[in-house]
Amino acid sequence: MSKDTVQDGLVVSMDYKLTVDGEVLDSSDGQGPLQFLAGYDNIVPGLEREMIGMKIGESKDVVVSPADGYGEFDEEGFMDVPRSDFPSDLQIEEGVELSVTDDEGKNQYARIESITDESVRLDFNHPLAGAELHFNVKVVALRDPTKEELDHGHVHEEGHHH
Repeated sequence: MSKDTVQDGLVVSMDYKLTVDGEVLDSSDGQGPLQFLAGYDNIVPGLEREMIGMKIGESKDVVVSPADGYGEFDEEGFMDVPRSDFPSDLQIEEGVELSVTDDEGKNQYARIESITDESVRLDFNHPLAGAELHFNVKVVALRDPTKEELDHGHVHEEGHHH
């Protein structure tokens, strides 16, 4: 198997820039390439699919639809929670991002949408839900994963312990 193109089971290092509605939201500038293990849902599906087969040094513009990115915006993705349910030391204001634990103990992202005297409305949509994602990506390196990375299904960057 040749190691010079992006394929499932290889660790891909890429430079990238994410633009949404003409605004650059994220990029690898200044923080070095992003590494991900191809084929393990480490990055949004639409981008990963387009990168398969790219060679080292190759760059590409990829447009990812919401369904292949962070999902469609869910009109039902809101919940009203009594203010009394929030810890008293929590800063409650619009736009504050929270990590909420659901009944099964899973962490979910939520953002405070609006506030009344009695309750707080949470938006569980990903901030980029419903957004068309414009990526510019460049493959800078490819390597085999370590056994540990394969076992865990994601890249272990030096200094990071998950």
